[in-house]
Amino acid sequence: MVDPARARKLAKRIGTIVATAIDHEIKDPRLEFVTITDTKVTADLHDATVYYTVMGADLDTEPDLVTAAAGLEKAKGVLRSKVGAGTGVRFTPTLKFVADTVPDTARHMEELLARARAADEEVARAAAGATPAGDPDPYKEPRVEDGDDVDAPSGSRRAD
Repeated sequence: MVDPARARKLAKRIGTIVATAIDHEIKDPRLEFVTITDTKVTADLHDATVYYTVMGADLDTEPDLVTAAAGLEKAKGVLRSKVGAGTGVRFTPTLKFVADTVPDTARHMEELLARARAADEEVARAAAGATPAGDPDPYKEPRVEDGDDVDAPSGSRRAD
């Protein structure tokens, strides 16, 4: 087992090396819209999982995840060589590329929150003109007897 801080530092370095290589050195057009979001390294430093997202060419275009995955798979050997040269560790970790689902999950959560807000507004509109079904004051008033001090706790009397 390796120090967890060392594993995190190596993971960050691997992510930086891979992102830089994809951006500047690898000339595959399938990787043009790929962004590296996170990297995790196993405790023995032998395997690295690189998470990525893919943007569309513009806001209206859906990202092509299949083509990007094929491009990353083809460039895996070159990227692993770059990682080995850039990290200087004895054993260069194997690279595994996984599409990051966090942006999709965040988008889904935003949609759910928008639906919940709309439902809350509808309930607030319906409750605006509503009146209680029972008595106007459903709580019973405590019985006040003559001579009792209203401010004293129940069961005790104030001595004058």
